[in-house]
Amino acid sequence: MNQWENALSDLDEVAGLLDIPEEYIVILKNPRRSLIVSLPVRMDDGRVEVFQGFRVQHSLDRGPAKGGLRYHPGVTLDEMKALAMLMTWKCALVKIPYGGAKGGVICEPQGMSHGELERLTRRYTSEVGIILGPEKDIPAPDVNTNPQIMAWIMDTYSANVGYSVPEVVTGKPTEIGGSEGRFDATARGVISTIEEACRVTGTTLEGSTMAVQGAGNVGGNVAKLATDKGAKVVALSDVSGGVYNPDGLNLWAVAARILKTGTVCDTPNCENITNEELLALDVDILVPAALGGTITMDNVGAVKARMVAEAANAPIVPEAERALFDRDIFVIPDILCNAGGVTVSYFEWVQNIQSLLWKEEDVYEKLHEIMVYAFYRVLELGKQRGINMRAAAMVLAVDRVTKAIKARGLYP
Repeated sequence: MNQWENALSDLDEVAGLLDIPEEYIVILKNPRRSLIVSLPVRMDDGRVEVFQGFRVQHSLDRGPAKGGLRYHPGVTLDEMKALAMLMTWKCALVKIPYGGAKGGVICEPQGMSHGELERLTRRYTSEVGIILGPEKDIPAPDVNTNPQIMAWIMDTYSANVGYSVPEVVTGKPTEIGGSEGRFDATARGVISTIEEACRVTGTTLEGSTMAVQGAGNVGGNVAKLATDKGAKVVALSDVSGGVYNPDGLNLWAVAARILKTGTVCDTPNCENITNEELLALDVDILVPAALGGTITMDNVGAVKARMVAEAANAPIVPEAERALFDRDIFVIPDILCNAGGVTVSYFEWVQNIQSLLWKEEDVYEKLHEIMVYAFYRVLELGKQRGINMRAAAMVLAVDRVTKAIKARGLYP
């Protein structure tokens, strides 16, 4: 099954647990809007290349749509639909007043210049601007997008409406209204849930061994924060492969290698490993922080970690995740584990609307409070119903969205 079929399968499973009337399931299975756009961009050599872009809004029942924008050659409409649905559940789970959205452009950003990326971003913003807005849909960074790209979106949207609208995006530079603490917010949320999972399983993050798949913003910051808290990060990878040192990685050396070559591979005093080998390492905590669908029924049997924290979106296919639960491996589901990013995005949106600026320590404190509260709500519900963490997280989220649909009714 592809990601969209997996998302629908998860919804069907939860619908059975909640005994939701079919009329609500039909609504939840159909994204509110799916926009496909063609993006003609003049490249640096003078030729015009046409890219394809998407913006999917899954639900608007609890508030405006919220979700990231990714640039990747593997972007598909089904992937955008699945990730928009996941965003709906994620926002509901942490009780943020948003619905879910996701956007993407089929491109190879590593092969594009700064100017080409700017022209692509501004064209995308102009084309999907009919459904964007601080009261409609608020994009954020995702795979291969960053604060600079958010700044271009904000500027393009603002130019089109005739005044500055910082609250139209989140994850932008602090100079134009970005929030303190947004850069590593997703990773901090991951660490908060891992710490609580360690607590309830009778272990500690300090002294634990960890392998992280994905050396980008989320994975790299998870590795750094975990190391700061006394964990031993023994492996880290990117799309080209990974590096391993049983005594713990020197993250400064890894970062220097990335800056020099664009990859973690061949970091001094480390052994090069594949991504498959990283997933099979005998560690206490495995953090898949790359793309979706990396742990499948083909490789789940090789996973030896005692805990898996889903820092990426849908990194484990449903059947493989159930196999991990059956082996008593503690899995922190993605809609809980990586909700720190959208939580601080919400903080940024609120600050922009109110023309306020919160201190970094206040952002971190509020983030930790929300993540811990959500973690224990999921844990308690799971124990009450005798279901795993994924099912419990979905039950909480889907129930909240269903109640919102019921309260609002159908119009006309």
